[in-house]
Amino acid sequence: MSIENRAKNPWLPPRWFIRLAWSVHRRLYRVSGGRVGLWRPRVNGWGTLRLTVVGRRTGQQRSVILGYIEDGSNLVTLAMNGWGEGEPGWWLNLQTHPEASVDLVDGRRSVRGHAATGDERLRLWARWREIDKNLDAYAALRSSETAVVVLEPRSGAPDTLPG
Repeated sequence: MSIENRAKNPWLPPRWFIRLAWSVHRRLYRVSGGRVGLWRPRVNGWGTLRLTVVGRRTGQQRSVILGYIEDGSNLVTLAMNGWGEGEPGWWLNLQTHPEASVDLVDGRRSVRGHAATGDERLRLWARWREIDKNLDAYAALRSSETAVVVLEPRSGAPDTLPG
């Protein structure tokens, strides 16, 4: 397969494998008490954070581990659902309850989430594209646009959520 075809049709592991990898990652994080599973972004690479948000239907706290990059004091992630169809649950929850918290390697932070739009979205998508050269091809696998989610720090906010 040529490089051009690989860029147009990027390889993804089967959906069951992606879900298994997420499950194992979450379990490692839990079993290690948060000592394994989070890392800071590297040069030309992303980091991982643990986002906790209030569920839109249950009102209970829900957590997920996500890849992110930094944009000044903001954290930026993609609502990609493993490049599968549909919006990830955490993103639907965050749209309903934008106040959330994130666990990073260096501690917990209160944030407020929103979708980047316009020039901000274009700029942040371009930053992600620098990290992942196949980003556009992966995004093309989905029938809807992939949201670029900005997590802005909330100063003076408690580090726990209601619920």
